[in-house]
Amino acid sequence: MEIYRSWTGLDPVARGASAALGNFDGVHRGHQALIARAAEAVPDAPLGVITFEPHPRAFFRPETASFRLMSGSERARVLAGLGVTRLYEIGFDAALAGMAAEAFAAEVLAGGLGLAHVVVGADFRFGKGRAGTPELLATWGAEHGFGVTVVPMLGEGAWSSTRVRAAIADGDCAAAAAALGRWHGVSGQVSKGDQRGRDLGYPTANLSFGDQIVPRFGVYAARVTVHDGPHAGTHDGVASIGERPTFGVNAPNFEVHLFDFSGDLYGAEITAALVAFLRPEERFDSVEALIVQMDRDSEAARAALAAAEIPL
Repeated sequence: MEIYRSWTGLDPVARGASAALGNFDGVHRGHQALIARAAEAVPDAPLGVITFEPHPRAFFRPETASFRLMSGSERARVLAGLGVTRLYEIGFDAALAGMAAEAFAAEVLAGGLGLAHVVVGADFRFGKGRAGTPELLATWGAEHGFGVTVVPMLGEGAWSSTRVRAAIADGDCAAAAAALGRWHGVSGQVSKGDQRGRDLGYPTANLSFGDQIVPRFGVYAARVTVHDGPHAGTHDGVASIGERPTFGVNAPNFEVHLFDFSGDLYGAEITAALVAFLRPEERFDSVEALIVQMDRDSEAARAALAAAEIPL
């Protein structure tokens, strides 16, 4: 998949795509339906997705707590797995925010990207003041030479990024997976932690949430994909999210222990999919009591992963 981060000066090979347009945070089943319709609309055209970076919500409300369902790199990986060959990550800045809707259709979609077809959801709004509607986009598309397909709301409202965020905040892994079509995961580059887990007999890979949403604090069964390096592949494990109250209050932390694993993951890019919520975060009176519970958590995680099936 080719990724383009500007809508101007594109090589001719980057133009002419049939593309789905939207934020695509989470790439949930509704998003997947838009992409499928884009593939069907012009079968001979490259399949594209047009999205924005940063997310417009972060631009307009920078004080908002972390809310993204996935990192940009994870979104790109998921889209590539869906057959997308052209990803247009348009920089969202003051100029784009102030662009009139008709100018966006004419200058960005037609003139800049040279699209053959655009697919949007029925609730999509764009342009200054969110004045652009799917109906107006269809009118302007006819004027500027690209087709438009408007897809109605699917999944009875359950397939939405807002609903997925609510499920993650509740620790409801099954509800999130039902909307996403895969387990929700935390992605990033493994960083060096305080190595306390190693001393407890449970070495962990540590991730920063960055601008990704922080799930409900607690312990989860996790399925970890290592995307690069000598340990690339999928590994089962048990993850902890929280402030580690047994050792004093800390910033929200994500760490995952991989079962039956030996090796160094520092610097590797991983995605830890949250398969099942096992228990809330707790404070223990002693390190020994914590280790006993970690043993129980590992057994529970292995059982949950052995039985895991993504709900439809």
